[in-house]
Amino acid sequence: MDLSFADYIRAFALTTFAGLSTGIGGLVVFRKKPLNQHIISFSLGLSAGVMLYISFVEMLSGSFDTLGEIHGSRGEIYAVLAFFGGILFSMLIDFFIPEEQNLHEMRGVDEVTYDPHIEEAEICEDCIIDREEIQRKSELTRVGRVSAVAIIIHNLPEGLASFVAALADPALGISIAVAIAIHNIPEGIAVAVPLYAGTGDKKRSFLTALFSGLAEPIGALLGFLVFRPFLSESLLGIIFAAVAGIMVFISLDELLPSAEKQGEHHIVITGLVIGMAIMALSLLIL
Repeated sequence: MDLSFADYIRAFALTTFAGLSTGIGGLVVFRKKPLNQHIISFSLGLSAGVMLYISFVEMLSGSFDTLGEIHGSRGEIYAVLAFFGGILFSMLIDFFIPEEQNLHEMRGVDEVTYDPHIEEAEICEDCIIDREEIQRKSELTRVGRVSAVAIIIHNLPEGLASFVAALADPALGISIAVAIAIHNIPEGIAVAVPLYAGTGDKKRSFLTALFSGLAEPIGALLGFLVFRPFLSESLLGIIFAAVAGIMVFISLDELLPSAEKQGEHHIVITGLVIGMAIMALSLLIL
Protein backbone atom coordinates (compact mmCIF):
# COMPACT_ATOMS: atom_id res chain seq x y z
CA MET A 1 0.00 0.00 0.00
CA ASP A 2 1.22 3.51 -0.84
CA LEU A 3 1.67 5.84 2.12
CA SER A 4 3.24 9.28 2.08
CA PHE A 5 5.49 10.87 4.67
CA ALA A 6 2.55 13.10 5.67
CA ASP A 7 0.45 10.00 6.42
CA TYR A 8 3.05 8.76 8.90
CA ILE A 9 3.40 12.18 10.52
CA ARG A 10 -0.37 12.49 10.96
CA ALA A 11 -0.62 9.01 12.48
CA PHE A 12 2.29 9.70 14.83
CA ALA A 13 0.79 13.06 15.88
CA LEU A 14 -2.56 11.46 16.73
CA THR A 15 -0.83 8.77 18.76
CA THR A 16 1.22 11.35 20.66
CA PHE A 17 -1.95 13.33 21.42
CA ALA A 18 -3.63 10.21 22.82
CA GLY A 19 -0.63 9.32 24.96
CA LEU A 20 0.06 12.74 26.43
CA SER A 21 -3.55 13.06 27.61
CA THR A 22 -2.28 11.44 30.80
CA GLY A 23 -1.08 14.96 31.53
CA ILE A 24 -4.70 16.12 31.68
CA GLY A 25 -5.24 13.67 34.52
CA GLY A 26 -2.02 14.89 36.13
CA LEU A 27 -3.48 18.40 36.37
CA VAL A 28 -5.57 17.14 39.30
CA VAL A 29 -2.75 18.07 41.68
CA PHE A 30 -3.40 21.74 40.90
CA ARG A 31 -7.13 21.54 41.65
CA LYS A 32 -8.57 23.00 44.81
CA LYS A 33 -11.55 20.63 44.92
CA PRO A 34 -11.85 16.82 44.79
CA LEU A 35 -12.82 15.22 41.48
CA ASN A 36 -16.39 14.31 40.64
CA GLN A 37 -16.44 10.53 40.35
CA HIS A 38 -19.57 10.57 38.18
CA ILE A 39 -17.70 12.48 35.47
CA ILE A 40 -14.90 9.94 35.56
CA SER A 41 -17.40 7.08 35.45
CA PHE A 42 -19.27 8.56 32.48
CA SER A 43 -16.04 9.29 30.60
CA LEU A 44 -14.75 5.74 31.06
CA GLY A 45 -18.08 4.32 29.89
CA LEU A 46 -18.02 6.67 26.89
CA SER A 47 -14.51 5.57 25.96
CA ALA A 48 -15.49 1.89 26.29
CA GLY A 49 -18.51 2.44 24.04
CA VAL A 50 -16.39 4.08 21.36
CA MET A 51 -13.75 1.35 21.52
CA LEU A 52 -16.21 -1.56 21.45
CA TYR A 53 -18.20 -0.14 18.55
CA ILE A 54 -15.08 0.61 16.50
CA SER A 55 -13.57 -2.79 17.27
CA PHE A 56 -16.54 -4.90 16.18
CA VAL A 57 -18.26 -2.74 13.55
CA GLU A 58 -15.28 -1.15 11.82
CA MET A 59 -11.96 -2.86 12.57
CA LEU A 60 -12.90 -6.54 12.87
CA SER A 61 -15.44 -6.43 10.04
CA GLY A 62 -12.91 -4.57 7.90
CA SER A 63 -10.36 -7.24 8.65
CA PHE A 64 -12.81 -9.95 7.58
CA ASP A 65 -13.46 -8.12 4.30
CA THR A 66 -9.79 -7.41 3.53
CA LEU A 67 -8.46 -10.85 4.39
CA GLY A 68 -11.44 -12.56 2.75
CA GLU A 69 -10.76 -10.80 -0.56
CA ILE A 70 -7.08 -11.76 -0.44
CA HIS A 71 -7.16 -15.27 1.04
CA GLY A 72 -10.72 -16.42 0.44
CA SER A 73 -12.28 -18.61 3.13
CA ARG A 74 -8.95 -18.82 4.96
CA GLY A 75 -9.05 -15.06 5.45
CA GLU A 76 -11.85 -15.33 8.00
CA ILE A 77 -9.80 -17.86 9.96
CA TYR A 78 -6.81 -15.50 9.93
CA ALA A 79 -8.99 -12.63 11.17
CA VAL A 80 -10.42 -14.69 14.03
CA LEU A 81 -6.98 -15.94 15.07
CA ALA A 82 -5.56 -12.40 14.98
CA PHE A 83 -8.50 -11.06 17.02
CA PHE A 84 -8.08 -13.60 19.82
CA GLY A 85 -4.33 -13.24 19.52
CA GLY A 86 -4.72 -9.56 20.40
CA ILE A 87 -6.82 -10.51 23.42
CA LEU A 88 -4.26 -13.12 24.50
CA PHE A 89 -1.45 -10.57 24.14
CA SER A 90 -3.26 -8.15 26.46
CA MET A 91 -4.00 -10.93 28.95
CA LEU A 92 -0.31 -11.86 29.05
CA ILE A 93 0.64 -8.26 29.84
CA ASP A 94 -1.79 -8.26 32.77
CA PHE A 95 -0.54 -11.66 33.88
CA PHE A 96 3.07 -10.52 34.18
CA ILE A 97 2.18 -7.42 36.21
CA PRO A 98 1.21 -8.28 39.83
CA GLU A 99 -2.35 -7.22 40.65
CA GLU A 100 -1.32 -4.90 43.45
CA GLN A 101 0.99 -3.06 41.03
CA ASN A 102 -1.32 -3.17 38.02
CA LEU A 103 -2.78 0.16 37.05
CA HIS A 104 -5.62 -1.63 35.30
CA GLU A 105 -6.81 -3.04 38.63
CA MET A 106 -8.38 0.14 40.02
CA ARG A 107 -9.49 -0.26 43.62
CA GLY A 108 -12.34 2.20 43.86
CA VAL A 109 -13.58 5.74 43.92
CA ASP A 110 -11.57 6.85 46.91
CA GLU A 111 -8.30 6.21 45.10
CA VAL A 112 -9.22 8.28 42.07
CA THR A 113 -11.19 11.04 43.73
CA TYR A 114 -8.80 11.40 46.65
CA ASP A 115 -8.20 15.10 47.32
CA PRO A 116 -4.41 15.54 47.15
CA HIS A 117 -4.59 18.90 48.90
CA ILE A 118 -5.80 17.31 52.10
CA GLU A 119 -2.14 16.87 52.98
CA GLU A 120 -1.40 20.59 52.66
CA ALA A 121 -0.83 21.98 56.11
CA GLU A 122 1.90 23.92 57.83
CA ILE A 123 3.91 21.80 60.18
CA CYS A 124 5.36 23.65 63.13
CA GLU A 125 9.00 23.20 64.03
CA ASP A 126 8.13 21.46 67.27
CA CYS A 127 5.91 18.87 65.56
CA ILE A 128 7.26 15.34 65.34
CA ILE A 129 6.53 13.36 62.19
CA ASP A 130 5.91 9.82 63.27
CA ARG A 131 7.34 6.87 61.43
CA GLU A 132 3.97 5.61 60.24
CA GLU A 133 3.34 8.89 58.40
CA ILE A 134 6.77 8.74 56.77
CA GLN A 135 6.16 5.13 55.74
CA ARG A 136 2.72 6.00 54.35
CA LYS A 137 4.12 8.82 52.23
CA SER A 138 6.91 6.55 51.02
CA GLU A 139 4.35 3.92 50.02
CA LEU A 140 2.24 6.49 48.14
CA THR A 141 5.33 7.65 46.25
CA ARG A 142 6.11 4.04 45.31
CA VAL A 143 2.55 3.47 44.11
CA GLY A 144 2.79 6.49 41.82
CA ARG A 145 6.09 5.35 40.34
CA VAL A 146 4.89 1.78 39.81
CA SER A 147 1.73 3.12 38.17
CA ALA A 148 3.89 5.09 35.75
CA VAL A 149 5.77 1.92 34.81
CA ALA A 150 2.48 0.04 34.37
CA ILE A 151 1.20 2.77 32.06
CA ILE A 152 4.30 2.44 29.90
CA ILE A 153 3.83 -1.33 29.54
CA HIS A 154 0.09 -1.15 28.83
CA ASN A 155 0.24 1.82 26.47
CA LEU A 156 2.67 0.29 23.99
CA PRO A 157 -0.03 -1.78 22.20
CA GLU A 158 -2.47 1.13 22.47
CA GLY A 159 0.03 3.31 20.63
CA LEU A 160 0.28 0.70 17.90
CA ALA A 161 -3.53 0.59 17.70
CA SER A 162 -4.02 4.32 17.12
CA PHE A 163 -1.03 4.51 14.76
CA VAL A 164 -2.12 1.67 12.49
CA ALA A 165 -5.73 2.87 12.45
CA ALA A 166 -4.66 6.39 11.48
CA LEU A 167 -2.53 5.01 8.64
CA ALA A 168 -5.39 2.96 7.23
CA ASP A 169 -8.16 5.52 7.75
CA PRO A 170 -7.50 9.05 9.12
CA ALA A 171 -11.10 9.48 10.33
CA LEU A 172 -10.97 6.14 12.16
CA GLY A 173 -7.59 7.06 13.59
CA ILE A 174 -8.98 10.27 15.05
CA SER A 175 -11.87 8.40 16.70
CA ILE A 176 -9.57 5.81 18.26
CA ALA A 177 -7.09 8.46 19.40
CA VAL A 178 -9.89 10.39 21.15
CA ALA A 179 -11.21 7.23 22.83
CA ILE A 180 -7.73 6.29 24.07
CA ALA A 181 -7.11 9.87 25.20
CA ILE A 182 -10.29 9.82 27.33
CA HIS A 183 -9.31 6.60 29.06
CA ASN A 184 -5.73 7.84 29.61
CA ILE A 185 -6.94 10.72 31.79
CA PRO A 186 -7.73 8.51 34.84
CA GLU A 187 -4.38 6.81 34.33
CA GLY A 188 -2.68 10.18 34.69
CA ILE A 189 -4.65 10.74 37.90
CA ALA A 190 -3.54 7.35 39.21
CA VAL A 191 0.09 8.41 38.76
CA ALA A 192 -0.01 12.05 39.88
CA VAL A 193 -2.19 11.81 42.99
CA PRO A 194 -0.19 9.25 45.00
CA LEU A 195 3.08 10.88 43.92
CA TYR A 196 1.90 14.29 45.11
CA ALA A 197 0.49 12.88 48.34
CA GLY A 198 3.82 11.19 48.99
CA THR A 199 6.24 13.91 47.90
CA GLY A 200 4.28 17.17 48.01
CA ASP A 201 5.88 18.11 44.67
CA LYS A 202 3.14 19.25 42.27
CA LYS A 203 5.40 19.90 39.29
CA ARG A 204 7.20 16.56 39.42
CA SER A 205 3.94 14.66 39.94
CA PHE A 206 2.33 16.34 36.95
CA LEU A 207 5.35 15.84 34.68
CA THR A 208 5.62 12.16 35.64
CA ALA A 209 1.96 11.66 34.68
CA LEU A 210 2.46 13.60 31.46
CA PHE A 211 5.55 11.79 30.24
CA SER A 212 4.36 8.33 31.26
CA GLY A 213 2.00 8.63 28.31
CA LEU A 214 4.96 8.84 25.94
CA ALA A 215 4.80 5.04 25.78
CA GLU A 216 2.07 5.42 23.15
CA PRO A 217 4.13 7.26 20.53
CA ILE A 218 7.02 4.92 21.40
CA GLY A 219 4.69 1.98 20.67
CA ALA A 220 3.78 3.66 17.39
CA LEU A 221 7.44 4.13 16.53
CA LEU A 222 8.24 0.49 17.30
CA GLY A 223 5.30 -0.61 15.19
CA PHE A 224 6.50 1.60 12.36
CA LEU A 225 10.03 0.17 12.49
CA VAL A 226 8.85 -3.44 12.73
CA PHE A 227 5.98 -3.48 10.25
CA ARG A 228 6.91 -0.88 7.64
CA PRO A 229 9.13 -3.19 5.52
CA PHE A 230 6.32 -5.76 5.38
CA LEU A 231 3.32 -3.44 5.27
CA SER A 232 0.65 -4.73 2.89
CA GLU A 233 -3.12 -5.02 2.69
CA SER A 234 -2.94 -8.54 4.11
CA LEU A 235 -0.73 -7.58 7.07
CA LEU A 236 -2.87 -4.51 7.73
CA GLY A 237 -5.96 -6.74 7.91
CA ILE A 238 -4.26 -8.99 10.46
CA ILE A 239 -3.07 -6.02 12.52
CA PHE A 240 -6.56 -4.52 12.48
CA ALA A 241 -8.07 -7.73 13.87
CA ALA A 242 -5.38 -7.98 16.54
CA VAL A 243 -5.82 -4.34 17.54
CA ALA A 244 -9.58 -4.91 17.75
CA GLY A 245 -8.91 -7.74 20.19
CA ILE A 246 -6.61 -5.52 22.27
CA MET A 247 -9.23 -2.75 22.42
CA VAL A 248 -12.04 -5.15 23.35
CA PHE A 249 -9.93 -6.54 26.17
CA ILE A 250 -9.07 -3.04 27.41
CA SER A 251 -12.75 -2.10 27.39
CA LEU A 252 -14.00 -5.21 29.19
CA ASP A 253 -11.10 -5.71 31.60
CA GLU A 254 -10.19 -2.12 32.42
CA LEU A 255 -12.61 0.60 31.35
CA LEU A 256 -15.99 -0.86 32.31
CA PRO A 257 -14.92 -2.41 35.66
CA SER A 258 -13.13 0.84 36.58
CA ALA A 259 -16.15 2.90 35.56
CA GLU A 260 -18.45 0.77 37.70
CA LYS A 261 -16.21 1.34 40.72
CA GLN A 262 -16.20 5.11 40.20
CA GLY A 263 -19.94 5.75 40.05
CA GLU A 264 -23.47 4.50 39.50
CA HIS A 265 -24.20 1.67 37.09
CA HIS A 266 -26.70 3.70 35.05
CA ILE A 267 -24.15 6.48 34.50
CA VAL A 268 -21.71 3.93 33.12
CA ILE A 269 -24.27 2.42 30.75
CA THR A 270 -25.39 5.88 29.62
CA GLY A 271 -21.81 6.76 28.77
CA LEU A 272 -21.37 3.41 26.99
CA VAL A 273 -24.46 3.88 24.82
CA ILE A 274 -23.65 7.51 24.02
CA GLY A 275 -20.11 6.50 23.08
CA MET A 276 -21.47 3.88 20.67
CA ALA A 277 -24.00 6.34 19.25
CA ILE A 278 -21.36 9.02 18.69
CA MET A 279 -19.14 6.52 16.93
CA ALA A 280 -21.98 5.18 14.79
CA LEU A 281 -23.04 8.70 13.79
CA SER A 282 -19.51 9.78 12.96
CA LEU A 283 -18.98 6.70 10.75
CA LEU A 284 -22.26 7.35 8.92
CA ILE A 285 -21.38 10.99 8.32
CA LEU A 286 -17.81 10.28 7.29
